[in-house]
Amino acid sequence: MNKLIWKLLRQHISLSQLAGFFFANLFGMWVVMLGIQFYKDIIPVFTEEDNFINNNFLVVSKHITTVGTLSGRSNAFSTFDIDDVRKQPFCKKAGAFTSSQYKVSAAMAVNGAEPLNTEMFFEAVPDSFVDASAADWQYKPGDEEVPVILPRTYIALYNFGFAQSRNLPKVSDGLVGMIDMRIFINANGQHAQFKGKVLGFSSRLNTILVPQSFMDWSNATYEPGKTEDPSRIILEVNNPADSRIAQYMQQKGYDVEDNKLDAGKTTYFLKVVVSMVMLVGLLVSILSFYILMLSIYLLVQKNTQKLENLLLIGYSPNRVSRPYQLLTLGMNAATLILAFALLIVVRDYYMHVIGLIFPTIKRGSMLPALLTGGGIFVLVSIINIIAIRKKVMSIWNRKE
Repeated sequence: MNKLIWKLLRQHISLSQLAGFFFANLFGMWVVMLGIQFYKDIIPVFTEEDNFINNNFLVVSKHITTVGTLSGRSNAFSTFDIDDVRKQPFCKKAGAFTSSQYKVSAAMAVNGAEPLNTEMFFEAVPDSFVDASAADWQYKPGDEEVPVILPRTYIALYNFGFAQSRNLPKVSDGLVGMIDMRIFINANGQHAQFKGKVLGFSSRLNTILVPQSFMDWSNATYEPGKTEDPSRIILEVNNPADSRIAQYMQQKGYDVEDNKLDAGKTTYFLKVVVSMVMLVGLLVSILSFYILMLSIYLLVQKNTQKLENLLLIGYSPNRVSRPYQLLTLGMNAATLILAFALLIVVRDYYMHVIGLIFPTIKRGSMLPALLTGGGIFVLVSIINIIAIRKKVMSIWNRKE
């Protein structure tokens, strides 16, 4: 009997109106789910903890302007400068960056693939500032292997540029052991070759870090007597948010190389953009809901006479409403399923691109996006069901 009722009521269904609702609702729901999923996937890039440099460590350099350069002001820290920083109440300890005084180049390959050759430079900080085991982070004269920590920016450039253009393996934390790094030193007629043992990547230091013991030995061996004051220092503070730090740095004309501030600004901007995109998606979903309700109302209006006859011969309002309610439920369910499928396709694409730039990023759960889409489905379906029943009940009351 339900099939007969459906055949009777479906004669005035406008496929174009229902298609308009379907695609508008699909787009709106997909945009909302995409906004939530993209935010969940990208936010770890800005909040990820560094494996080697503690969050309480700050890297400080001198602020140099054109005026300062012309006046002869150096960007190097003197012993007095470093001692003055150590005396500050917010500072627990301070150390200087030591730079390599010789020319160094390296060839890096992954799993025996074509190597990337480049000139570079090394820096070192006191071992107490590097969160690595003493057994791994050490060098003794005569060792052929040198521990190395690479900046993540270098790896992003390798993955996104060199490796992608040559179809080479991408580098991530899990593939650290597959990196074959050869180090070549040329200075004062001396030539030496070492094997670089890459321990991992740092997102807070944009430099190639080697143990202090190797730096001291190599500088003394290949450029004896050549020294220069450090251009950067690293300090451990009690609280990075201490207002006295900013006051002291401003007074001294120092810059704090702190990515957390930039990450905070980027995260805030990302939240604003995602919120705007989701708002657009919600507005589209609301408009599509009105399109559907308008279509159903017009359909009910056209079938008013048939509905009255069905109610007069004994059919209940619930039974008469059911075909329209099932129609809306089916379309909403199809919208949710297709929106989730499109989300999976788009997410695979942008996660592949993000993975090239940030190889350590991990895929999170899609449950938040699915729950959001499910919430929209339930809310819209309930409103649809109630609205259809109220329309049919108005016909029932008029019949009485």
